[in-house]
Amino acid sequence: MNKYLAIDIGASSGRHILGWREDGELRTEEVYRFPNGVQEQDGHLIWDVEGLVNHVITGIGRAMAVCPDITSLSIDTWGVDYVLLRGEEPVMPCYAYRDSRTEAVIPKVHAQVPFSTLYRHTGCQFQPFNTIYQLCADKLAGRLEGVTGMLMLPEYLMYRLTGVQAREYTNATTTGLVNARTGAFDLEVTDALGLPRQLFPALSRPGTVLGPLKAEIARQVGGSCPVVLCATHDTGSAVEGIPMEGNEPYISSGTWSLLGVKTEKPLTDEGSEQANYSNEGGVGYNRYQKNIMGMWLVNSLQRELCPDTPFPALVKAAEESACDALIDANAPAFLAPESMKAAFDEATGGALHTLGDYFRCAYRSLALSYRDAIRELETNTGRRYEKLYIVGGGAKNHYLNDLTQQATGKQVIALPIEATALGNLKIQMEVES
Repeated sequence: MNKYLAIDIGASSGRHILGWREDGELRTEEVYRFPNGVQEQDGHLIWDVEGLVNHVITGIGRAMAVCPDITSLSIDTWGVDYVLLRGEEPVMPCYAYRDSRTEAVIPKVHAQVPFSTLYRHTGCQFQPFNTIYQLCADKLAGRLEGVTGMLMLPEYLMYRLTGVQAREYTNATTTGLVNARTGAFDLEVTDALGLPRQLFPALSRPGTVLGPLKAEIARQVGGSCPVVLCATHDTGSAVEGIPMEGNEPYISSGTWSLLGVKTEKPLTDEGSEQANYSNEGGVGYNRYQKNIMGMWLVNSLQRELCPDTPFPALVKAAEESACDALIDANAPAFLAPESMKAAFDEATGGALHTLGDYFRCAYRSLALSYRDAIRELETNTGRRYEKLYIVGGGAKNHYLNDLTQQATGKQVIALPIEATALGNLKIQMEVES
């Protein structure tokens, strides 16, 4: 029986999941889980990349102990963030997308290439942390001098395992640097911004086999197997993992809520630009989707106000609250505030008093942002949808699901499954052995 290993790393945790087909069903077993999170260094937010590498290797060793003959493995993470290389040496630190270093750069980028031009080329929504702005910040800081390559985070992790550098399509489409029509890096845009061409080689598609584990890694983990590119942007894998009937909107609900739908081709019209929808790579289709702040709001409030209170108790408190205050869930003030409570207080004019008030406000605001995004999606695609699939950690929250169904008028189908890992596994299983 062939068994595959999906390594799915999110902004708050990572997991190693073995998967196999049995009696016509895809079965899974989690063999390793580890924490993740941004760290502060010299006034910036960064990722502990070496810590991630060590956890990846440790988890593979755990998987090999359970199943010595793994057929293949692959890694997915969030998008946007990357590691620069000078030869074989990484340029550290690896900045986290919530770091504020791009703020001063964005106007300069748009002065060189207006955002409307960027959108027509790439179809990528505006976010202050998009790779395009991060690279321009690197350029101004002199970090691109002598740089020979750039690998998105999952690509870098797989490079450390195999020694092979590859750039995977779905993750590249999160950068704001891929042409929406050609599916390749847009050298017209990169040249206009003075970014080195060597950072933007040909892209590889999900299903590409990189090669076996390096000998020293194989010795560490007690075995070897091929490493394969899945849809390395976690939302790309998550959409592959949804057991969807027909083509309906989805929300991949985690730190971010990614709300979108599959389309045959990118939509880069003015309505899509105004609604700030993104066009990202899927496995044989376009993902027309939008970032919404997601569980980051709720998790940040919980860490600050009541770290020892379990979420079921917080949901109950939200249900019992009668507070009607709302926030704009996508406002920049909530991206990386020093105090999430203070950000909520300012946005609501001090209308929140109890724990229940804060969490009711967060959940209701998210549901209404989903409603607004679906209205935009239906207008821009010219279609009406009946259902809304929700996967990821947020799918377990019955209160938010009920609010979402009421707000959107759609039949909410909540699937509390590891959709990202399932999609990662499915892509591996489709690779010819």
